[in-house]
Amino acid sequence: MKNKLSDLNNHLFAQLERLSDEGMTPEQIEQEVKRAGAMVAVADQISSNAELSLKAAKLYADHGDKVLPHLPQIGGASG
Repeated sequence: MKNKLSDLNNHLFAQLERLSDEGMTPEQIEQEVKRAGAMVAVADQISSNAELSLKAAKLYADHGDKVLPHLPQIGGASG
């Protein structure tokens, strides 16, 4: 996958720049506000997923393989 958290950061700052464009009409501002809201919702989910991955990595680093039986299996592997 090519997307990184740094890409998300760049997209959010680009949206911030679009929102600060003083030459926009009220309709354009409304459209950018809606777009920004959608971006924030997706960004929140991406951030939550990254935080969960970090917590799982820390748990594994702190406790090793013994925690694996207590974690859900990922990738469709079964029992």
